Amino acid sequence: METETAPIIEVVGLRKQFGSLKALDVPSLRVAAGESLGLVGNNGAGKTTWFSLLLDLIQPTEGCVLSKGRSVEGSEHWKSYTGAYLDEGFLIGFLTPEEYLEFVAGLHRIEDDVYRRALLRFEEFFRGEILGQEKLIRDLSKGNQKKVGIAAALLTEPEVVILDEPFPNLDPTSVNRLKELIQSTRAERGSTFLISSHNLNHVTDLCERIVVLEKGRLVGDLKTGTETLRELEAYFL
Repeated sequence: METETAPIIEVVGLRKQFGSLKALDVPSLRVAAGESLGLVGNNGAGKTTWFSLLLDLIQPTEGCVLSKGRSVEGSEHWKSYTGAYLDEGFLIGFLTPEEYLEFVAGLHRIEDDVYRRALLRFEEFFRGEILGQEKLIRDLSKGNQKKVGIAAALLTEPEVVILDEPFPNLDPTSVNRLKELIQSTRAERGSTFLISSHNLNHVTDLCERIVVLEKGRLVGDLKTGTETLRELEAYFL
């Protein structure tokens, strides 16, 4: 008899309430190591709230999020193997991209030669617009700020990567480069990806499983197949 593999991320009785607004109410959800999970839903569905709870940026009203079997709330253990980019609040605007990426590498004690090799992975994604431009992050376009944040999330070769709406503000070439980067990272390192997006095409292209949230509740959990995109489009009609 096969033993079920322990999830790398698990939600247990998770609820988050802001005053009278119930922002999230998910009794149970398990994400396996190496899985790519897409998170979709309309504005206010609870996607960013869930990611914020995963990263201990806010505290749950009830329940918990477990990472490798241990609660993330008030803990440090998950930070060494988790990379994330939710929004520009993750950046330090008065630094250049080089300074910020070096800062992230330093926090994780990445050696210089390893850091330089890691930067080469982002060369096509950056498209010559990020490094060596002598610009502060706050002076970059929204799309290029996002590239810096995503690169920082992937720089440390994390086991778990959380990306909230990574595609808006990116030009079509950069969107394709990002998809290639995510796919190659999964293939080479077996990283677990959790990606939210309003673009149903992108999540069905990248994710083997799609979770649908509506008004804080999990209303769909689909294994991606040939009909998944059509099913999602029909649901949101």
